[in-house]
Amino acid sequence: MQNPHRHPEGHSRSGELVRDLVIGMADGLTVPFALSAGLSGAIDSTQLIITAGLAEIAAGSIAMGLGGYLAAKSDAEHYASERLREEEEVVLLPDQEKLEVTQIFESYGLTAADSASVVEALSARPTAWVDFMMRFELGLERPQPGRALRSA
Repeated sequence: MQNPHRHPEGHSRSGELVRDLVIGMADGLTVPFALSAGLSGAIDSTQLIITAGLAEIAAGSIAMGLGGYLAAKSDAEHYASERLREEEEVVLLPDQEKLEVTQIFESYGLTAADSASVVEALSARPTAWVDFMMRFELGLERPQPGRALRSA
């Protein structure tokens, strides 16, 4: 049943795309301009300056795309390895992991007694427990599928 009091959230979900665009535009415009400005002081051939600027734009585009792809791919691999470790810990070290959840809640001002029932409920749901630990213990968000290709 839908909650009748729930309001629509207007939060943007395009932060990573905006970040990629800003970095790409800053790098993509600054370097060719600096190269062209530098060459114009040293070379009299306008055609050579334009050709060098266009070559730098092409090379820069490839480098930025490859860099974005590799960074996103590395983020996804890091997330997967940390998630696997966390999945093992909730099975092999459940008491220690429950203590960590309690400490996370304490950092928000809740006592161990306040959070005890939530800790027990969370530990009864291994997937949710690992999701919680990834987010609040490690500060990692699940990478979006296809992020590496979109970053390229």
